Amino acid sequence: MAAAAISHLRRGAQRHALLCLSLSRRRFSSSAASPLAAAARRLLSTTVDAGTSSSGEHYKPPPFDPFRAATLSPSAPQLESPPIEDEPPSSPPPPEEAVASEAAHEQATLACQEVELEGLKAGVEAVKSREESPEEKEAWWLLGRAVVNYCGSAVGTLAANDPSTSQMLNYDQVFIRDFVPSAIAFLLKGESEIVKNFLLHTLQLQSWEKTVDCYSPGQGLMPASFKVRSVPLDGNSEAFEEVLDPDFGESAIGRVAPVDSGLWWIILLRAYGKITGDYALQERVDVQTGIRLILNLCLSDGFDMFPTLLVTDGSCMIDRRMGIHGHPLEIQALFYSVLRCAREMIGVNDGSKNLIRAINNRLSALSFHIREYYWVDMKKINEIYRYKTEEYSHDAINKFNIYPEQIPSWLADWIPVKGGYLIGNLQPAHMDFRFFSLGNLWAIVSSLATQRQAEGILNLIEAKWDDIVANMPLKICYPALEYEEWRIITGSDPKNTPWSYHNGGSWPTLLWQFTLACIKMGRRDLARRAVEVAEKRLSDDKWPEYYDTRTGRFIGKQSRLYQTWTIAGYLSSKMLLDCPEMASILICDEDFELLEGCACSLNKSARTKCSRRAAKSQVLV
Repeated sequence: MAAAAISHLRRGAQRHALLCLSLSRRRFSSSAASPLAAAARRLLSTTVDAGTSSSGEHYKPPPFDPFRAATLSPSAPQLESPPIEDEPPSSPPPPEEAVASEAAHEQATLACQEVELEGLKAGVEAVKSREESPEEKEAWWLLGRAVVNYCGSAVGTLAANDPSTSQMLNYDQVFIRDFVPSAIAFLLKGESEIVKNFLLHTLQLQSWEKTVDCYSPGQGLMPASFKVRSVPLDGNSEAFEEVLDPDFGESAIGRVAPVDSGLWWIILLRAYGKITGDYALQERVDVQTGIRLILNLCLSDGFDMFPTLLVTDGSCMIDRRMGIHGHPLEIQALFYSVLRCAREMIGVNDGSKNLIRAINNRLSALSFHIREYYWVDMKKINEIYRYKTEEYSHDAINKFNIYPEQIPSWLADWIPVKGGYLIGNLQPAHMDFRFFSLGNLWAIVSSLATQRQAEGILNLIEAKWDDIVANMPLKICYPALEYEEWRIITGSDPKNTPWSYHNGGSWPTLLWQFTLACIKMGRRDLARRAVEVAEKRLSDDKWPEYYDTRTGRFIGKQSRLYQTWTIAGYLSSKMLLDCPEMASILICDEDFELLEGCACSLNKSARTKCSRRAAKSQVLV
């Protein structure tokens, strides 16, 4: 493990050097850039050049036979593969000064990482030794009861373990997004084996063939969920074996592919490595390939003019029709976080340089786009209120042709003087002014939001506590769609009636994301206040999935009881509040170096307007 950790740190130093080299090369004159039009297009692209990849990119995982699950039993050899070896450099050796500088930086990085790992290990021990309340003891018992075993090994947790209902639908499956708070709770408690098993088995499922009506989605899609089933062994009705049965959306309501599954998988992979020091898992060929397949899906070229990911309705936590199709904030915040995480874990070699360059370019463009165009406060809303429309020029102020009449009547009186938030969605002639909790909270955690914006988001939550927290934290979105708007946007969905489920319901699982955001911003008082509100009811109410009504007073009308991510979110929040240094496994700090360079310097035409400096200026405000 020590050798793997050193190798991981060396890769980190190599990534730093590659970023610095990439940024320095971009600062050349326009006269030097003009003969290099083709090179400029490659540098400006945020996609991966399929023709230049390392041998690891073409690696195909061994075929995974669902009807031979016994090969993965504890008695059989474990799923192991050699780490990716760094390719020998094809370029001339660097000067001695550069080598010495890189070695010094590598040693400094190694020392910092070793100190961080020791601190996290001490934090795990502190978590183990802390005194637990009766509610926490009950929650741990319930979480243990929800664990799913496959061939003798724990691989995840059920979505819900509600004995009061016989219609489980798909709540008896292991969901990728639902397991994340469970994984965080296990990692903080020092129980990492279940997380490792989950990461590896879901990775195996990634390579399965997926079809809906004879059409297959892009390679690299992660399943929304999976279930352990027992099937007859070779047609023998007396002998059975266990298989994993994944759902990639072909069985889900609406048949929507889970865009966020692969994103959460990468975020969890980084957290596992940071808290355990087991960087050998990240270096495995199949894991590196899985990361690249997910990134290839996200970074592929399309018709879109924006750096944000274009998705359909129902492709994330809000998995029903709720008018979030387009560029929803939740997906963008997770996407930004994944790019930051993946950049740390990708093996640096000649074949990965294009991928790292594409990641850096996309990170910069995405951060500016969200910070500049999604942020609203009193000043910005007043600016939109005075917008001129139908502007046709490169210098247009109203770039997306937003009509001032779109500003909802509730917003002017609702938004506080001090504070603001990132809107839910942005498309041509459309701004979704609803406040979506998960997207805003993860924008803070990942540093997609600037320092000033992050402070503004928490200020807004504090000022509007009775709307967003009230009797149960936290509203998944605010406000609810009502009347004709509800009928048109949701299609009269009987589950998403106003102030219920995804339409303004209160979801206690969001506690752990809220706690992370508060810890990052030094506002643990807010997180403690929210946890205290939840503690008064969760255990007595049998740990519901969600709550209904404007203030979250009723248990949701179709809410499952003993919902696992409600339980795990509460446990994770309690442990993080007592040991806040553990939040570093999920938090990303602002990357100031990324704001220094700009690929736009390759093109000096009037059509390319550089916005990178503006993004950096917001960070410093």
